[in-house]
Amino acid sequence: MRFFKQLRSLSWAVLVLFLVGGVVALAKPTLAADLPGKGITVQPGQDNVDGENFQTQIVIKALERLGYDVKDVQNAKYPALHLAVAAGDVTFMADHWNPLHQAFYDKAGGAKKLARFGPYVPNCAQGYLIDKKTADKYHITNIGQFTNPKIAKLFDANGNGKADLAGCVPGWGCERVIEYQMDAFHLRKTVTHNQGEYSAIIADTIARYRAGKPILYYTWTPYWVSGVLVPGKDVTWLQVPHSANPEHRDTKLPNGKNYGFAINEQDIVANKAWVQKNPAAAKLFSVMQVPAVDVSAENLKMQDKGEGGWAAAGRHADAWIQAHQKTFDGWIKAAIAAAK
Repeated sequence: MRFFKQLRSLSWAVLVLFLVGGVVALAKPTLAADLPGKGITVQPGQDNVDGENFQTQIVIKALERLGYDVKDVQNAKYPALHLAVAAGDVTFMADHWNPLHQAFYDKAGGAKKLARFGPYVPNCAQGYLIDKKTADKYHITNIGQFTNPKIAKLFDANGNGKADLAGCVPGWGCERVIEYQMDAFHLRKTVTHNQGEYSAIIADTIARYRAGKPILYYTWTPYWVSGVLVPGKDVTWLQVPHSANPEHRDTKLPNGKNYGFAINEQDIVANKAWVQKNPAAAKLFSVMQVPAVDVSAENLKMQDKGEGGWAAAGRHADAWIQAHQKTFDGWIKAAIAAAK
């Protein structure tokens, strides 16, 4: 009898272990072999702009979570990057500015070859700013006032009598708008549009501001510059005389103000043929969204020692994902469901 009691006790123990083991097996995360991206290569692309590393890194980490084999990012200027995505040499880019990059999108084949998902980062602004001290003293509110040589000379950095505008890098898209407006607003005789490496130009602009000198510059948000030169405190946005851009787009805001650039969103653009074969990635791209204020906060952190560059952006992306784990997991869940 004692033997049978021990046997019954052992049987119950085995049964309990079996049931517990089954529950644990059901609770296990999806095996890598079950992930929709298993065995599929992804080639990310990006312009070589530090302020966009963070956005690209978050997309890469989400794709890796889905099992995709993500290669090292390829860098190219925006026009070439759109063409590379259309050709399939690059799978996706996470920083297509819509509508600023519309011409690049169209030239690359538009909706026939590209799939555009967004807004990934909504409410992105661009425009011209000057230091608040000079703006208040001379009542400067509009870039059109720079046709006045006396106003323009206040912002002369090299002694030629013309205002120096810290402008946009060729190939970014913003330079097309600025150059168009230089003519439309009759600024050629009084303003010099300085183009080159933006980080160097804006560093010089900030140095001038800190030396108490007037500054005129172009910038965009989200970006770290507005965390250093704070609009409303250190600097002020300038309006424009009227809408003027190569696409003849109306840039007037609902409140009647006009800063010369349409409110943009950063979208994810991917090779259309590839996303049609990868519904999980297509769904992921369609549900991802990162607030512009979060991008600005990360960009400002880049100014801390050791916090700039690709590797640092990866750490920042990991921290953002951890702080928004429920949201991130929701993206992954939706993507996996779309693949079934």
